[in-house]
Amino acid sequence: MTSSGVAGCTSSRHWTHRAVRYPEGVIVDVHSHYWEYPQHFSDDFRMQAKRARGDMEVDLTVKYDEYKAAAAGCNWTIVFGGKAKLSGLWVPDRAVAAYVAEHADELIGFLSLDPTQPGWQDQLVEGHQELKLKGIKLLPMYAGFYPSDRQFDYIWEYATRHGLPVLLHTGTTFVSQAPLDCTLPRQLDDVATRFPEVKIILAHLSHPYEGECVATIRKHANVYADCSALHYRPYQLYNSLMLVQEYGVWHKVLYGSDYPFTTNEASFAGMRALNDMLAGTMLPRLNRHKLEEMIHRDSLRILGISAR
Repeated sequence: MTSSGVAGCTSSRHWTHRAVRYPEGVIVDVHSHYWEYPQHFSDDFRMQAKRARGDMEVDLTVKYDEYKAAAAGCNWTIVFGGKAKLSGLWVPDRAVAAYVAEHADELIGFLSLDPTQPGWQDQLVEGHQELKLKGIKLLPMYAGFYPSDRQFDYIWEYATRHGLPVLLHTGTTFVSQAPLDCTLPRQLDDVATRFPEVKIILAHLSHPYEGECVATIRKHANVYADCSALHYRPYQLYNSLMLVQEYGVWHKVLYGSDYPFTTNEASFAGMRALNDMLAGTMLPRLNRHKLEEMIHRDSLRILGISAR
């Protein structure tokens, strides 16, 4: 084995969950949602989501007790809603702030923006200064805008001045009117070059554009990715994290769940079992210690977020 990313890995028959010595430190879930379902979604959004799931509608109601029951060991959770008029999603920041206030010892709120809609600059200031939300969530593909478009530079200028991290959905969708071109990781290359101080998180490792995501987070010091909502496709996730490993950017990946689409418990179990499917093959193993370091990463420190 070479030092290119698989040194120190063990075969899957030596992978036992109880044998893993977890590193010290907190667990931060950087990717969870709050909304009222179905009130915050248009009928079109719900119908397209149903179509994407084999004509089955999934109840996406957010329940804090349900979240906590499957989040053992998780110390802090970042929560946001979402605003995307084009796709039919709109969660007022006040609703997110109220939810966070009910669980202030464990939740940290981000505001959301749809810069294609009137008043977004005022919503940014209100969400940050009045509602005390500590970061920004953007949905470029769902809202239909390019995050690198200079007419939206106020977002990045404001984030720079106030030290606000920005998390963006990147990757696939089931919404037919949401343009894939807006979600490509390369859209953040120009942003990170012009606003290098902003901490940027590319959600979902930008699947299925993981290669482009890895190239982007490696290139820019303050650009990261999260691993949320990927464990349902274990072979794809194995290959995605192998890219992370071979490019030497484990330290640029943050843990996230994507609740209510899945849970921390299911995410931890899915990622820890990835090497199991390699038994009997010569395929390289993911470094289990790097994986555990990712799960236990102090993402609040990295993002410059005060928990109080």
